[in-house]
Amino acid sequence: MTDILTLERTLLGAIAAAADEAALEAVRVSALGKKGSVSELLKTLGSMTPEERREKGPLINGLRDRVNAAIAARKAELEEAALAARLAAERVDVTLPLQEGPQTRGRIHPISQVIDELTAIFADMGFSIAEGPDIETDFYNFTALNFPPGHPAREMHDTFFLPPDEKGERKVLRTHTSPVQIRTMLGQKPPIRVITPGRAPTAATRTRRTRRCSTRWRGSSSTSPPTSATSSGSSRSSARPSSRWTR
Repeated sequence: MTDILTLERTLLGAIAAAADEAALEAVRVSALGKKGSVSELLKTLGSMTPEERREKGPLINGLRDRVNAAIAARKAELEEAALAARLAAERVDVTLPLQEGPQTRGRIHPISQVIDELTAIFADMGFSIAEGPDIETDFYNFTALNFPPGHPAREMHDTFFLPPDEKGERKVLRTHTSPVQIRTMLGQKPPIRVITPGRAPTAATRTRRTRRCSTRWRGSSSTSPPTSATSSGSSRSSARPSSRWTR
């Protein structure tokens, strides 16, 4: 009994004094390994009389369990301390300014770059840029474009409608950039050559907004705008290697 208590105090002291996981593993092997001190005591149970086994068996088994529990607890403490030390050593001061580099200067979004290239191409062909409001009236978004009442595009599941204003009119998030063309044609006389880049929402079941870029060429009554030549010319220009995404 005295020997078991002395061994337990010695082992628990060695476990508590283990400074790292390697030292703790050495203590475990010396106590619970194949030739460890506790393992040797367990081997003696087979040669004891039934009376001795009933007396010393619970003491030796209890010693093994307590040593195992102490080793597991100390291992958890060492792992937690190692993690805390690593976090302290690898801490990053997020208030420091970033180092100058490609990531800090940023990049033009590919969609914005394509729109910039298209507007530049059409500008070379004599087109001007026309812009309009994102929130449109029913007239510019539907009526002036020959969308009759009851058309599916006017349904709530396809379009973002705003609450009625003081006049009872319900404005809408424009579903295309064509209303800009209507405003342009009503505001100036032909010939008209405009490109209308902008954003427009998709179906109301989605919150994403798409980028659109449309053109309008309206000549005088005696001329017909060469739509096919304009489209093919812009396609060839946008496909040139010099105008691809190189920025």
